[in-house]
Amino acid sequence: MNIIEDFLVRKEQGFYCSYGDFYIDPLYPVKHAVVSHAHGDHASPGHKHIYCTQATAEFIKLRHSKQPDQSFQLIPFDTYFEINGVGIYLYPAGHILGSAQILMVYKGVRYLYTGDYKLQADPTCEPIQFKEADVLITETTFANPAVKHPDPVQEIMKLAVPHNILLGCYSLGKAQRITALLNEHCPEKEVLVHHSMLGMHKIYDRYLKAPMRYELYNRKSMKDGSQNKIYLVPPLTFNSYRRARNVLKAFASGWERLQAQNDISLYLSDHVDWNDILYFIEQVKPKAIWTIHGDGRVLQQHFHGKFEIRDILSQTFSPDYC
Repeated sequence: MNIIEDFLVRKEQGFYCSYGDFYIDPLYPVKHAVVSHAHGDHASPGHKHIYCTQATAEFIKLRHSKQPDQSFQLIPFDTYFEINGVGIYLYPAGHILGSAQILMVYKGVRYLYTGDYKLQADPTCEPIQFKEADVLITETTFANPAVKHPDPVQEIMKLAVPHNILLGCYSLGKAQRITALLNEHCPEKEVLVHHSMLGMHKIYDRYLKAPMRYELYNRKSMKDGSQNKIYLVPPLTFNSYRRARNVLKAFASGWERLQAQNDISLYLSDHVDWNDILYFIEQVKPKAIWTIHGDGRVLQQHFHGKFEIRDILSQTFSPDYC
């Protein structure tokens, strides 16, 4: 078995596999794009062929209505397909609905690209699956022993207070996870969603066994009736409402810096923390690890002398397809 050191490299457009002539999560238009999930820093429009799960395709279509339907190649989980001789499987990543790890097989070597992933239980998305690989290509957003994500139920229970709450969160994934958590653990709370989240919630409802309970926000909602409302808003709206009165403010994130100046800290992350990464590595059993999306230096120090860990290689930009 020979690991190809430049099997996947970082280019300006995204992560490029020259052996199959395709990109993973490209930000600029390419011919073949394998998309791990629908967050804006991983999914963009303009590609000729997009390989992704059905849920990811629905989110992309919602946000980018001009992307032609015929450009989508819908790939079920645990289904083999090929792009120019490279075998590929998609497996659940547990990050958001439809999010996928991308396992690439070439000349007998298995390369596993995690995308963004989490191990915490989340009823709003497919639970992560563990697959062994020779090379693990992992995100390192919170790859630091100082980071330990708290229990999400304990965090959501912080919102069980007799006040209206302005809650900042990302429109896709986080907002739906919070809605489901509130529905289950704080059923007395009325969940109001920003209009930018409504389409995402409706897509989630089609996939969930039990539809979520929520309403679209209107200007009178937070002023009328009892103090039991939680208004979910995207980051830009949250920042513009900093001076809002008669509400408690919270922002759902794993980042400590985003908790500053809020009335309630709410540590809810959809990424793995340090212990999660170590456990995931045990399950994958890689011979080498390439790191992306974050700082992998602490991980490199932790495994020094055991096996190779390095940042993914970069390649200078050269136009391939526009």
